[in-house]
Amino acid sequence: MHCDVYKFPKNEGWYVYIARPNYPNDTDALTDWFGVLPSQLRAKLGLGEFVMHLDLASREKLAQADINQVISKLAEQGYYVQAPPSDVLTAQALNKAKEAQDKRFD
Repeated sequence: MHCDVYKFPKNEGWYVYIARPNYPNDTDALTDWFGVLPSQLRAKLGLGEFVMHLDLASREKLAQADINQVISKLAEQGYYVQAPPSDVLTAQALNKAKEAQDKRFD
């Protein structure tokens, strides 16, 4: 199975794998690959930046995700979301809350 991986500069540590089941025969037409994502998730993540293309059939493992879970989610829903570890999520949430509070009192 082929997929493209995107990162989201607005949300550090978040990556989305988008299935490309017809690769390389799906490159002729302009396609909104993010169309498989729920609209709320797209809005939360912001603008994605292409990182790499992967052929998961030629790999045994991934750096920070279980390859079997990734393949399963890609087949099931067309995408897989890799969130940062919980300690990073907590730090990000605290920073966003502080920024919102600072803006409120400026």
